[in-house]
Amino acid sequence: MIKTDPFKGFHSSPEIIRLAVMLYVRFPLSLRNVEDLLHERGVDISHETVRYWWNRFGPMFAAEIRRKRVQQMRAYSNWQWHLDEVFVKTNGETHYLWRAVDQEGEVLESYVTKRRNRKAALKFLRKTMKRHPHILVTDKLRSYGAAMKEIGNEQRQETGRWLNNRAENSHLPSRRRERAMQRFRSMRSLQKFASVHASVCNHFNKERALYSRDNFKLNRAAALAEWRDLGAA
Repeated sequence: MIKTDPFKGFHSSPEIIRLAVMLYVRFPLSLRNVEDLLHERGVDISHETVRYWWNRFGPMFAAEIRRKRVQQMRAYSNWQWHLDEVFVKTNGETHYLWRAVDQEGEVLESYVTKRRNRKAALKFLRKTMKRHPHILVTDKLRSYGAAMKEIGNEQRQETGRWLNNRAENSHLPSRRRERAMQRFRSMRSLQKFASVHASVCNHFNKERALYSRDNFKLNRAAALAEWRDLGAA
């Protein structure tokens, strides 16, 4: 099967489109910040063009990254997952962003709901447990216990002080993006951006504190090279 070129019909080159999407999603920049940064590089586009590009190509890039990471994760069966939720204001209404984070701090699933009850936790767990994690670390929210009891997975739940810091820390990058975007306008836009943002952050998360400078530079260069190949026909 011949893969179609997703950039066909666009006047700008794929390199510029990938760069614009990466700058907007990866860093806490506004659309106009990205426009100004590209202008300094000799690329004259509107901030609305950046908005269109990230809406068009962001989910595609994220799906390609996620597909490759899932293939790599199939070799591991003893993952410990951390689950947590955080409230997010969308157009004046409170919604809840649920996250599943692995033991290395990478976001595995993001899910947005209007409530934080047993029904919402059950939907999130069923979506998350498609990959059959070994241990689930949560906070003491009763909705988790009620949902896991219904699933029959309560023996795999762990709760305790500071055990879930890894999941709670995963909210920090999205909080910075939320401020730069001046909050989200709808539940749908929040779900879309959370999914794309998580995949891009995972791709460029090379845990620089765990490697020597030379190895970190090699890993960073490899991640950038893989990004430049996304969507290639």
